[in-house]
Amino acid sequence: QVQLVESGGGLVQAGGSRRLSCAASGRTFSSYAMGWFRQALGKQREPVADISSGGSTNYADSVKGRFTISRDNVKNMVYLQMNNMKPEDTAVYYCNARRALSNYWGQGTQVTVSS
Repeated sequence: QVQLVESGGGLVQAGGSRRLSCAASGRTFSSYAMGWFRQALGKQREPVADISSGGSTNYADSVKGRFTISRDNVKNMVYLQMNNMKPEDTAVYYCNARRALSNYWGQGTQVTVSS
């Protein structure tokens, strides 16, 4: 069982930066692939970025070059650094952990980008 708690959401101006954090419980954190998803009002949840247990990363085209995902396996943390933010980045951001058939979600944190 893995519990995920996101933090760092809030209001940011367009062009600004924000860092989201995800604290994970469990002793096997390093074996999980971790990801960030987001869901805008009235839209489906979509993947933003993910990082494998080995550190390989993938990004949605819409955030490439602006967002960076990272993990700290000692602190059981995952981060999403968001730069040059745009109003279309406004959404609830969710942390995700997956391994084999296991899939866990955090409660989400709201990020609002004002123009």
